Amino acid sequence: MSTAELVLGIILMVFSVAITVIVLMQKGHEENVGVVTGGADTFLSKNQARSVDAFLARWTKVIAIGFFVLVILINTYMYFFLK
Repeated sequence: MSTAELVLGIILMVFSVAITVIVLMQKGHEENVGVVTGGADTFLSKNQARSVDAFLARWTKVIAIGFFVLVILINTYMYFFLK
C-alpha cells in the first residue's frame, strides 16, 4: 500500500465519520407533531433550533459533496495510476 492510498483512506474515513455524526445530531422533522404548541416554546428557542438545524443541514451537504468527490477521485486515481 502506497503512502497516497493510506492518506486518501484516512481522509475518506474522517469524512465518513463526520457525515455520520452530523446526520445523527440532526432532529427529526416529525419530532413534535402531536404536541399542542404552548407555554414551553418561546420565540427565541424556536429560532435557535432553526439556526442549529440550518447549520447542521448546511454542513451535511458540504461534507456529503466532499465525500462523493473524494470517492470519485480515489477511484479515478486507483484505476488510472495503480495498474
